[in-house]
Amino acid sequence: MSLKVELKPGERLIIGNCVVTNSDQRTRLFIDGRAPILREKDILTVKTANSPAKRIYLAVQLMYIYDDVERMRKDYFILVNEIVTAAPSTTPIVDEINNEILTGSLYKALKAAKKLIQYEQDLLANAK
Repeated sequence: MSLKVELKPGERLIIGNCVVTNSDQRTRLFIDGRAPILREKDILTVKTANSPAKRIYLAVQLMYIYDDVERMRKDYFILVNEIVTAAPSTTPIVDEINNEILTGSLYKALKAAKKLIQYEQDLLANAK
């Protein structure tokens, strides 16, 4: 079954290690095969990963895009230890991310990392 992706004008998409940029019209793509795919709205860069949870997301994103957990393992665990030490209540979400990584479900790990970003934002909002 194909993955259907609709892109807005100018929207970008990562497929594997390639960036696809849409032209000035809406486009519908049907993608068959097994390759990491991320929409522009789900992509973080080093510059936009400006919080502990976002840096964890970026590490998982790189694992997913390059299909290489080992490449980011050390950095990932440093980041995870820092966030759990600073905010122990993040442990259940971090455990969920870890479990998805261990089972090779890197896209699901990304989704869990998105939950961690939201949780972090909620914690900061409540602290104010």
